[in-house]
Amino acid sequence: MEPLTERSGRVVAAAKLHRTAARRKAERFLVEGTNSIESAIPAGLVVELFVTTDAAEKYQSLVSAASACGAPVTIVTERAAAALSDTVTPVGMVAVCRTVDVDLADILDRKPSLVAMPVEAGEPGNAGTIIRVADAAGADGVVFAGDSVDPHNGKVVRSAAGSLFHLPVCRERSITDAIAAARASGLQILATAASGEVGLADAGPLLERPTVWLFGNEAHGLSDEVTALADARVSIPIYGRAESLNLAVSAGICLYASALAQHRK
Repeated sequence: MEPLTERSGRVVAAAKLHRTAARRKAERFLVEGTNSIESAIPAGLVVELFVTTDAAEKYQSLVSAASACGAPVTIVTERAAAALSDTVTPVGMVAVCRTVDVDLADILDRKPSLVAMPVEAGEPGNAGTIIRVADAAGADGVVFAGDSVDPHNGKVVRSAAGSLFHLPVCRERSITDAIAAARASGLQILATAASGEVGLADAGPLLERPTVWLFGNEAHGLSDEVTALADARVSIPIYGRAESLNLAVSAGICLYASALAQHRK
């Protein structure tokens, strides 16, 4: 069978998933990067794998794994692969996957001990990195609260480096509802704040408790209204001359501080 071109109906339909509205309607999204596809396959989320002839030869194990899991593998031209990609240098392999976001209740019902809650996170790279570091720290989920970036955005998926398929991720438009639900489930709410009344180095027993960490928007942080909803506001000490820390770096520091404290108990 001849490879599908960029004008093929299936390729055109899949390429529409670059748009948020199309992803929401179809409940499908595109996954690039061998590490992300490798994580999506055993999760049973791959609907179809588009791959060029060269990529199929180079990544034979991934193609075989997709086929073994029942996902159709479709050979496409280089131009078709480029149409499905949103990177400068496509690898020639793109998977169509079922969306992964769950309801907030699905996370809270698992009695989590550590949850990351980015509030109005707008930068895809940071959002994906937070998912990745939450996964590495052993967090039980990531909740994107408020008007946040779509976790199925291509840059988010690539930045998460496969972690999007390792832990539950959800979106909750109401920040207050998300915080209230977390508190009702027995989680304490800690907010990062430059002028927090508790220093991270002195947080001690606070970090041992089941916790939701609130992380603010890259440009303006957490609003006063949101920080007021937290049980404590925690500041990260800066010992050098940097004015502030990147959002994802701050998230990594706080999540690991909690993870280390909880594992020492």
